[in-house]
Amino acid sequence: MDNTNKVSFTDKVTKKVGKFAGSRFVRAIMDAGFSVIPFSIIGAIFLILTVLPQAFPIPGFAGVYAKSFGRFIPLFQVGYNATMGILALIFAGTFTYSYTSIYAKEEKLKLKPLNALWMFMMALFLTVPQLFLKNGFVHFEQHLDPNNIVGGGYAVSAGGITRIGSVGIFTGLVVGWITVQIYRFTIKHNWQIKMPASVPAGVASSFSALIPGFCVALVVSLIELILLFFKTDIFKVLYIPFSFISNITNTWWGFLLIMFLIHALWWFGIHGATIVGSFTTAIALANVQANARGAFNFFAGDPGNAFVTLGGSGATLGVAIWLSFRARSVQLKEIGKLELIPAIFNINEPLIFGAPIVYNINLLIPFILAPMASGLVAYLGISTKLVPKIILQQPWPTPIGIGGFVATASWKGAVLSIVCAIVAFLVWYPFIKHYDNVLLKQEKEKEKEIATN
Repeated sequence: MDNTNKVSFTDKVTKKVGKFAGSRFVRAIMDAGFSVIPFSIIGAIFLILTVLPQAFPIPGFAGVYAKSFGRFIPLFQVGYNATMGILALIFAGTFTYSYTSIYAKEEKLKLKPLNALWMFMMALFLTVPQLFLKNGFVHFEQHLDPNNIVGGGYAVSAGGITRIGSVGIFTGLVVGWITVQIYRFTIKHNWQIKMPASVPAGVASSFSALIPGFCVALVVSLIELILLFFKTDIFKVLYIPFSFISNITNTWWGFLLIMFLIHALWWFGIHGATIVGSFTTAIALANVQANARGAFNFFAGDPGNAFVTLGGSGATLGVAIWLSFRARSVQLKEIGKLELIPAIFNINEPLIFGAPIVYNINLLIPFILAPMASGLVAYLGISTKLVPKIILQQPWPTPIGIGGFVATASWKGAVLSIVCAIVAFLVWYPFIKHYDNVLLKQEKEKEKEIATN
Protein backbone atom coordinates (compact mmCIF):
# COMPACT_ATOMS: atom_id res chain seq x y z
CA MET A 1 0.00 0.00 0.00
CA ASP A 2 2.84 2.34 0.90
CA ASN A 3 4.63 1.62 -2.36
CA THR A 4 1.46 2.33 -4.30
CA ASN A 5 1.07 5.68 -2.57
CA LYS A 6 4.70 6.57 -3.26
CA VAL A 7 4.42 5.74 -6.93
CA SER A 8 1.19 7.67 -7.13
CA PHE A 9 2.76 10.73 -5.50
CA THR A 10 5.80 10.53 -7.81
CA ASP A 11 3.58 10.27 -10.85
CA LYS A 12 1.55 13.27 -9.75
CA VAL A 13 4.63 15.43 -9.16
CA THR A 14 6.18 14.34 -12.45
CA LYS A 15 2.97 15.07 -14.31
CA LYS A 16 2.58 18.54 -12.81
CA VAL A 17 6.20 19.55 -13.37
CA GLY A 18 6.11 18.09 -16.87
CA LYS A 19 2.98 20.10 -17.60
CA PHE A 20 4.73 23.28 -16.47
CA ALA A 21 7.78 22.42 -18.60
CA GLY A 22 5.53 22.12 -21.63
CA SER A 23 3.54 25.27 -20.87
CA ARG A 24 3.35 28.03 -23.44
CA PHE A 25 5.16 30.46 -21.17
CA VAL A 26 8.16 28.17 -20.58
CA ARG A 27 8.42 27.23 -24.25
CA ALA A 28 8.45 30.90 -25.21
CA ILE A 29 11.08 31.62 -22.53
CA MET A 30 13.32 28.89 -23.92
CA ASP A 31 12.97 30.30 -27.44
CA ALA A 32 14.01 33.67 -26.02
CA GLY A 33 17.03 32.10 -24.36
CA PHE A 34 18.15 30.53 -27.62
CA SER A 35 17.70 33.82 -29.46
CA VAL A 36 20.18 35.56 -27.18
CA ILE A 37 22.99 33.09 -27.88
CA PRO A 38 24.27 34.51 -31.22
CA PHE A 39 24.14 38.07 -29.90
CA SER A 40 25.95 37.14 -26.69
CA ILE A 41 28.67 35.45 -28.76
CA ILE A 42 29.03 38.55 -30.95
CA GLY A 43 29.14 40.72 -27.83
CA ALA A 44 31.71 38.36 -26.30
CA ILE A 45 34.00 38.76 -29.31
CA PHE A 46 33.94 42.55 -28.99
CA LEU A 47 34.51 42.36 -25.23
CA ILE A 48 37.42 39.93 -25.61
CA LEU A 49 39.04 42.43 -27.97
CA THR A 50 38.91 45.03 -25.19
CA VAL A 51 40.40 42.76 -22.51
CA LEU A 52 43.09 40.94 -24.52
CA PRO A 53 45.95 42.18 -22.27
CA GLN A 54 44.19 40.66 -19.21
CA ALA A 55 43.42 37.42 -21.06
CA PHE A 56 47.03 37.06 -22.23
CA PRO A 57 49.31 38.59 -19.57
CA ILE A 58 52.43 38.15 -21.69
CA PRO A 59 55.33 40.57 -21.02
CA GLY A 60 55.29 43.35 -23.57
CA PHE A 61 51.93 42.36 -25.05
CA ALA A 62 50.02 45.21 -23.34
CA GLY A 63 52.26 47.78 -25.03
CA VAL A 64 51.85 46.20 -28.45
CA TYR A 65 48.10 45.98 -27.91
CA ALA A 66 47.83 49.65 -26.88
CA LYS A 67 49.49 50.74 -30.13
CA SER A 68 47.36 48.46 -32.31
CA PHE A 69 43.95 47.12 -31.27
CA GLY A 70 43.88 49.37 -28.22
CA ARG A 71 43.28 52.39 -30.44
CA PHE A 72 39.84 51.03 -31.33
CA ILE A 73 38.55 50.17 -27.83
CA PRO A 74 35.63 52.66 -27.99
CA LEU A 75 34.54 51.02 -31.27
CA PHE A 76 34.70 47.58 -29.62
CA GLN A 77 32.59 48.93 -26.74
CA VAL A 78 30.01 50.19 -29.21
CA GLY A 79 29.87 46.71 -30.75
CA TYR A 80 29.37 45.18 -27.30
CA ASN A 81 26.65 47.70 -26.41
CA ALA A 82 24.85 47.04 -29.70
CA THR A 83 24.33 43.43 -28.58
CA MET A 84 24.45 43.07 -24.79
CA GLY A 85 23.21 46.63 -24.33
CA ILE A 86 19.81 45.82 -25.88
CA LEU A 87 19.22 42.42 -24.29
CA ALA A 88 15.79 43.38 -22.94
CA LEU A 89 14.63 44.07 -26.49
CA ILE A 90 16.13 40.86 -27.89
CA PHE A 91 15.15 38.49 -25.08
CA ALA A 92 11.70 39.82 -24.20
CA GLY A 93 10.96 40.65 -27.85
CA THR A 94 11.61 37.07 -28.93
CA PHE A 95 9.56 35.84 -25.98
CA THR A 96 6.62 37.99 -27.12
CA TYR A 97 6.94 36.84 -30.73
CA SER A 98 7.18 33.16 -29.78
CA TYR A 99 4.41 33.39 -27.16
CA THR A 100 2.09 34.94 -29.73
CA SER A 101 3.00 32.29 -32.33
CA ILE A 102 2.19 29.51 -29.87
CA TYR A 103 -1.21 30.99 -29.03
CA ALA A 104 -1.99 31.60 -32.69
CA LYS A 105 -1.23 27.98 -33.56
CA GLU A 106 -2.75 26.21 -30.56
CA GLU A 107 -5.86 28.36 -30.13
CA LYS A 108 -6.25 28.94 -33.87
CA LEU A 109 -6.43 32.71 -33.45
CA LYS A 110 -5.60 35.26 -36.13
CA LEU A 111 -2.71 36.72 -34.15
CA LYS A 112 0.20 38.26 -36.02
CA PRO A 113 3.46 37.64 -34.09
CA LEU A 114 5.14 40.60 -35.80
CA ASN A 115 2.31 42.91 -34.72
CA ALA A 116 2.69 41.60 -31.17
CA LEU A 117 6.42 42.30 -31.31
CA TRP A 118 5.89 45.94 -32.33
CA MET A 119 3.18 46.39 -29.70
CA PHE A 120 5.59 45.03 -27.11
CA MET A 121 8.30 47.47 -28.23
CA MET A 122 5.86 50.34 -27.86
CA ALA A 123 4.73 49.12 -24.43
CA LEU A 124 8.27 48.56 -23.17
CA PHE A 125 9.34 52.07 -24.17
CA LEU A 126 6.38 53.40 -22.23
CA THR A 127 8.11 52.01 -19.12
CA VAL A 128 11.62 53.20 -19.98
CA PRO A 129 11.41 56.96 -19.15
CA GLN A 130 11.62 57.91 -15.47
CA LEU A 131 8.78 60.25 -14.50
CA PHE A 132 7.51 61.90 -11.33
CA LEU A 133 4.43 63.77 -10.16
CA LYS A 134 4.65 67.30 -8.80
CA ASN A 135 1.68 69.56 -8.05
CA GLY A 136 -0.55 67.28 -10.10
CA PHE A 137 1.68 67.42 -13.19
CA VAL A 138 3.86 64.70 -14.67
CA HIS A 139 7.53 65.61 -15.23
CA PHE A 140 10.60 63.91 -16.68
CA GLU A 141 13.36 63.18 -14.21
CA GLN A 142 16.69 64.93 -14.78
CA HIS A 143 19.97 63.97 -13.07
CA LEU A 144 23.49 64.98 -14.03
CA ASP A 145 25.20 62.89 -11.37
CA PRO A 146 28.04 60.98 -13.15
CA ASN A 147 26.85 57.77 -11.49
CA ASN A 148 23.20 58.37 -12.36
CA ILE A 149 22.77 60.33 -15.57
CA VAL A 150 19.11 60.82 -16.50
CA GLY A 151 18.24 63.16 -19.34
CA GLY A 152 14.66 63.74 -20.42
CA GLY A 153 13.64 60.78 -18.24
CA TYR A 154 16.08 58.36 -19.89
CA ALA A 155 18.82 56.85 -17.72
CA VAL A 156 21.97 56.46 -19.77
CA SER A 157 25.47 55.11 -19.29
CA ALA A 158 28.45 54.12 -21.40
CA GLY A 159 26.35 51.12 -22.39
CA GLY A 160 23.47 53.18 -23.80
CA ILE A 161 19.92 53.45 -22.46
CA THR A 162 20.03 51.56 -19.17
CA ARG A 163 16.53 50.13 -19.05
CA ILE A 164 16.67 48.35 -22.41
CA GLY A 165 19.80 46.48 -21.35
CA SER A 166 19.91 43.27 -19.36
CA VAL A 167 18.49 44.93 -16.21
CA GLY A 168 15.25 45.43 -18.15
CA ILE A 169 14.77 41.78 -19.11
CA PHE A 170 12.44 40.98 -16.21
CA THR A 171 10.32 44.07 -16.88
CA GLY A 172 10.35 43.20 -20.58
CA LEU A 173 9.03 39.69 -19.88
CA VAL A 174 6.14 41.04 -17.82
CA VAL A 175 5.34 43.71 -20.40
CA GLY A 176 5.55 41.07 -23.14
CA TRP A 177 3.15 38.81 -21.25
CA ILE A 178 0.70 41.71 -20.76
CA THR A 179 0.96 42.61 -24.44
CA VAL A 180 0.21 39.08 -25.64
CA GLN A 181 -2.70 38.61 -23.25
CA ILE A 182 -4.32 41.93 -24.24
CA TYR A 183 -3.75 41.21 -27.94
CA ARG A 184 -5.21 37.71 -27.51
CA PHE A 185 -8.21 39.05 -25.59
CA THR A 186 -9.04 41.73 -28.19
CA ILE A 187 -8.78 39.30 -31.10
CA LYS A 188 -10.86 36.62 -29.33
CA HIS A 189 -13.56 39.23 -28.70
CA ASN A 190 -13.25 40.61 -32.23
CA TRP A 191 -12.03 44.06 -31.13
CA GLN A 192 -10.36 44.99 -34.38
CA ILE A 193 -10.88 47.07 -37.49
CA LYS A 194 -11.74 44.86 -40.44
CA MET A 195 -10.94 46.18 -43.89
CA PRO A 196 -12.70 45.19 -47.15
CA ALA A 197 -11.29 42.21 -49.04
CA SER A 198 -10.02 44.56 -51.76
CA VAL A 199 -7.56 46.20 -49.33
CA PRO A 200 -3.99 44.81 -49.57
CA ALA A 201 -3.12 42.27 -46.87
CA GLY A 202 -0.33 44.42 -45.43
CA VAL A 203 -2.63 47.40 -44.97
CA ALA A 204 -5.39 45.25 -43.48
CA SER A 205 -2.93 43.66 -41.07
CA SER A 206 -1.69 47.04 -39.84
CA PHE A 207 -5.22 48.26 -39.17
CA SER A 208 -6.12 45.02 -37.38
CA ALA A 209 -3.44 45.88 -34.80
CA LEU A 210 -4.76 49.41 -34.20
CA ILE A 211 -7.31 48.64 -31.47
CA PRO A 212 -5.21 45.94 -29.74
CA GLY A 213 -2.20 48.28 -29.83
CA PHE A 214 -4.20 51.14 -28.34
CA CYS A 215 -5.47 48.84 -25.58
CA VAL A 216 -1.91 47.77 -24.78
CA ALA A 217 -0.72 51.39 -24.65
CA LEU A 218 -3.71 52.41 -22.51
CA VAL A 219 -3.28 49.61 -19.96
CA VAL A 220 0.48 50.10 -19.57
CA SER A 221 0.11 53.90 -19.35
CA LEU A 222 -2.59 53.58 -16.69
CA ILE A 223 -0.43 51.22 -14.65
CA GLU A 224 2.44 53.70 -14.90
CA LEU A 225 0.19 56.60 -13.86
CA ILE A 226 -1.18 54.76 -10.85
CA LEU A 227 2.32 53.84 -9.72
CA LEU A 228 3.46 57.45 -10.09
CA PHE A 229 1.08 58.37 -7.28
CA PHE A 230 3.12 56.01 -5.11
CA LYS A 231 6.39 57.58 -6.34
CA THR A 232 7.49 54.54 -8.31
CA ASP A 233 6.98 52.92 -11.72
CA ILE A 234 6.66 49.46 -13.31
CA PHE A 235 10.39 49.04 -13.73
CA LYS A 236 11.18 49.85 -10.09
CA VAL A 237 8.37 47.67 -8.75
CA LEU A 238 9.37 44.66 -10.84
CA TYR A 239 13.06 45.15 -10.13
CA ILE A 240 12.50 44.49 -6.40
CA PRO A 241 11.78 40.73 -6.74
CA PHE A 242 14.27 40.49 -9.62
CA SER A 243 17.13 41.91 -7.52
CA PHE A 244 16.07 39.85 -4.48
CA ILE A 245 16.24 36.58 -6.43
CA SER A 246 19.46 37.74 -8.09
CA ASN A 247 21.08 38.26 -4.69
CA ILE A 248 20.09 34.72 -3.67
CA THR A 249 21.61 33.16 -6.79
CA ASN A 250 24.91 34.87 -5.97
CA THR A 251 25.22 33.04 -2.65
CA TRP A 252 26.89 29.64 -2.43
CA TRP A 253 23.75 28.02 -1.06
CA GLY A 254 21.54 29.70 -3.66
CA PHE A 255 23.70 28.40 -6.49
CA LEU A 256 23.81 24.90 -5.01
CA LEU A 257 20.03 24.99 -4.64
CA ILE A 258 19.77 25.73 -8.37
CA MET A 259 22.04 22.77 -9.15
CA PHE A 260 20.02 20.54 -6.83
CA LEU A 261 16.68 21.47 -8.42
CA ILE A 262 17.99 20.98 -11.97
CA HIS A 263 19.27 17.49 -11.24
CA ALA A 264 16.45 16.38 -8.97
CA LEU A 265 14.03 17.15 -11.81
CA TRP A 266 16.28 15.44 -14.36
CA TRP A 267 16.25 12.25 -12.27
CA PHE A 268 12.48 12.15 -12.75
CA GLY A 269 13.03 12.38 -16.51
CA ILE A 270 12.15 16.09 -16.69
CA HIS A 271 14.58 18.52 -18.35
CA GLY A 272 15.57 20.38 -15.17
CA ALA A 273 17.68 22.96 -16.96
CA THR A 274 14.63 24.02 -18.99
CA ILE A 275 12.45 24.47 -15.91
CA VAL A 276 14.97 26.24 -13.70
CA GLY A 277 16.46 28.18 -16.62
CA SER A 278 13.10 29.81 -17.31
CA PHE A 279 13.55 31.59 -13.95
CA THR A 280 17.30 32.17 -13.86
CA THR A 281 18.34 33.03 -17.43
CA ALA A 282 17.33 36.68 -17.12
CA ILE A 283 19.34 37.03 -13.90
CA ALA A 284 22.47 35.44 -15.37
CA LEU A 285 22.30 37.69 -18.43
CA ALA A 286 21.86 40.81 -16.31
CA ASN A 287 24.76 39.82 -14.06
CA VAL A 288 27.20 39.10 -16.87
CA GLN A 289 26.62 42.53 -18.35
CA ALA A 290 27.01 44.10 -14.90
CA ASN A 291 30.28 42.20 -14.42
CA ALA A 292 31.62 43.52 -17.71
CA ARG A 293 31.01 47.02 -16.33
CA GLY A 294 32.75 46.49 -13.01
CA ALA A 295 30.29 44.61 -10.77
CA PHE A 296 31.12 41.29 -9.13
CA ASN A 297 28.52 38.54 -9.47
CA PHE A 298 29.27 34.83 -9.41
CA PHE A 299 26.01 33.79 -11.06
CA ALA A 300 26.62 35.38 -14.44
CA GLY A 301 26.61 34.20 -18.03
CA ASP A 302 26.53 30.40 -17.91
CA PRO A 303 28.55 29.18 -14.89
CA GLY A 304 26.86 25.79 -15.07
CA ASN A 305 28.18 24.77 -18.48
CA ALA A 306 31.50 26.57 -17.96
CA PHE A 307 32.44 24.91 -14.66
CA VAL A 308 29.77 22.61 -13.24
CA THR A 309 27.88 20.36 -15.65
CA LEU A 310 30.90 19.48 -17.75
CA GLY A 311 29.93 16.59 -19.96
CA GLY A 312 26.25 17.36 -19.47
CA SER A 313 23.79 17.35 -16.59
CA GLY A 314 25.25 15.49 -13.63
CA ALA A 315 28.81 16.56 -14.52
CA THR A 316 29.42 13.27 -16.33
CA LEU A 317 32.46 14.00 -18.50
CA GLY A 318 34.74 11.92 -16.27
CA VAL A 319 32.11 9.18 -16.16
CA ALA A 320 31.94 8.99 -19.95
CA ILE A 321 35.73 8.70 -20.18
CA TRP A 322 35.88 6.03 -17.45
CA LEU A 323 33.08 4.00 -19.00
CA SER A 324 34.80 4.04 -22.39
CA PHE A 325 38.11 2.68 -21.09
CA ARG A 326 37.50 1.04 -17.73
CA ALA A 327 33.92 -0.29 -17.57
CA ARG A 328 33.68 -4.08 -17.43
CA SER A 329 29.96 -4.54 -18.09
CA VAL A 330 29.00 -4.66 -21.76
CA GLN A 331 26.07 -2.26 -21.25
CA LEU A 332 28.10 0.55 -19.66
CA LYS A 333 31.12 0.06 -21.90
CA GLU A 334 29.02 0.41 -25.05
CA ILE A 335 27.21 3.44 -23.61
CA GLY A 336 30.59 4.95 -22.75
CA LYS A 337 31.79 4.58 -26.34
CA LEU A 338 28.57 6.13 -27.61
CA GLU A 339 28.71 8.98 -25.10
CA LEU A 340 32.40 9.91 -25.23
CA ILE A 341 32.30 12.37 -28.14
CA PRO A 342 28.96 14.03 -27.21
CA ALA A 343 30.23 14.46 -23.63
CA ILE A 344 33.06 16.67 -24.87
CA PHE A 345 30.35 19.09 -26.02
CA ASN A 346 28.27 18.79 -22.81
CA ILE A 347 25.66 16.46 -24.32
CA ASN A 348 24.83 13.35 -22.33
CA GLU A 349 21.32 12.17 -23.17
CA PRO A 350 22.72 8.77 -24.28
CA LEU A 351 24.11 8.31 -20.77
CA ILE A 352 21.11 9.73 -18.91
CA PHE A 353 18.64 7.47 -20.70
CA GLY A 354 20.98 4.62 -21.62
CA ALA A 355 22.74 3.82 -18.33
CA PRO A 356 20.09 4.77 -17.29
CA ILE A 357 20.42 7.56 -14.73
CA VAL A 358 16.75 8.60 -14.64
CA TYR A 359 14.79 6.63 -12.06
CA ASN A 360 17.96 4.68 -11.21
CA ILE A 361 18.37 4.72 -7.43
CA ASN A 362 21.95 3.43 -7.77
CA LEU A 363 23.03 6.67 -9.48
CA LEU A 364 20.75 9.23 -7.82
CA ILE A 365 23.27 10.36 -5.18
CA PRO A 366 26.24 11.06 -7.51
CA PHE A 367 23.99 12.57 -10.17
CA ILE A 368 22.90 15.24 -7.67
CA LEU A 369 26.03 15.53 -5.49
CA ALA A 370 28.69 15.64 -8.24
CA PRO A 371 27.45 18.91 -9.82
CA MET A 372 26.90 20.36 -6.36
CA ALA A 373 30.50 19.52 -5.45
CA SER A 374 31.92 20.97 -8.66
CA GLY A 375 29.60 23.96 -8.25
CA LEU A 376 30.96 24.64 -4.77
CA VAL A 377 34.54 24.46 -6.07
CA ALA A 378 33.66 26.90 -8.87
CA TYR A 379 31.97 29.26 -6.42
CA LEU A 380 34.94 29.23 -4.05
CA GLY A 381 37.42 29.71 -6.88
CA ILE A 382 35.64 32.78 -8.24
CA SER A 383 34.25 34.29 -5.02
CA THR A 384 37.72 34.26 -3.43
CA LYS A 385 39.03 35.89 -6.63
CA LEU A 386 41.59 33.17 -7.24
CA VAL A 387 39.90 33.03 -10.65
CA PRO A 388 38.56 36.17 -12.40
CA LYS A 389 34.81 36.78 -12.44
CA ILE A 390 32.65 35.68 -15.36
CA ILE A 391 32.36 38.47 -17.92
CA LEU A 392 31.25 36.50 -21.00
CA GLN A 393 28.65 33.89 -21.84
CA GLN A 394 30.14 31.00 -23.78
CA PRO A 395 27.97 28.74 -25.98
CA TRP A 396 26.80 25.83 -23.81
CA PRO A 397 28.42 23.08 -25.98
CA THR A 398 31.89 24.64 -25.54
CA PRO A 399 34.37 21.90 -24.47
CA ILE A 400 36.01 21.76 -21.06
CA GLY A 401 38.75 24.33 -20.54
CA ILE A 402 37.74 26.45 -23.50
CA GLY A 403 34.41 27.30 -21.86
CA GLY A 404 36.10 28.34 -18.62
CA PHE A 405 38.64 30.42 -20.52
CA VAL A 406 36.01 32.21 -22.60
CA ALA A 407 33.73 32.84 -19.59
CA THR A 408 36.47 34.54 -17.55
CA ALA A 409 38.80 35.66 -20.38
CA SER A 410 41.57 34.02 -18.35
CA TRP A 411 43.65 30.83 -18.39
CA LYS A 412 42.72 30.47 -14.72
CA GLY A 413 39.13 29.84 -15.79
CA ALA A 414 40.33 26.95 -17.96
CA VAL A 415 42.22 25.42 -15.03
CA LEU A 416 39.23 25.84 -12.72
CA SER A 417 36.94 24.00 -15.13
CA ILE A 418 39.36 21.05 -15.27
CA VAL A 419 39.61 20.96 -11.47
CA CYS A 420 35.79 21.01 -11.24
CA ALA A 421 35.54 18.06 -13.64
CA ILE A 422 38.03 16.07 -11.56
CA VAL A 423 36.14 16.82 -8.34
CA ALA A 424 32.87 15.73 -9.95
CA PHE A 425 34.39 12.44 -11.11
CA LEU A 426 35.78 11.72 -7.64
CA VAL A 427 32.20 11.89 -6.37
CA TRP A 428 31.00 9.66 -9.21
CA TYR A 429 33.75 7.05 -9.05
CA PRO A 430 32.64 4.74 -6.18
CA PHE A 431 29.04 4.78 -7.37
CA ILE A 432 29.66 4.15 -11.06
CA LYS A 433 32.21 1.45 -10.24
CA HIS A 434 29.70 -0.28 -7.95
CA TYR A 435 26.96 0.00 -10.58
CA ASP A 436 29.32 -1.42 -13.20
CA ASN A 437 29.98 -4.42 -10.95
CA VAL A 438 26.25 -4.92 -10.40
CA LEU A 439 25.57 -4.95 -14.15
CA LEU A 440 28.57 -7.20 -14.80
CA LYS A 441 27.21 -9.71 -12.27
CA GLN A 442 23.76 -9.59 -13.90
CA GLU A 443 25.25 -10.11 -17.35
CA LYS A 444 27.23 -13.14 -16.17
CA GLU A 445 24.13 -14.64 -14.54
CA LYS A 446 22.21 -14.21 -17.80
CA GLU A 447 25.03 -15.90 -19.69
CA LYS A 448 24.85 -18.86 -17.29
CA GLU A 449 21.07 -19.08 -17.72
CA ILE A 450 21.42 -19.10 -21.49
CA ALA A 451 24.16 -21.74 -21.31
CA THR A 452 22.07 -23.89 -18.94
CA ASN A 453 18.96 -23.69 -21.15
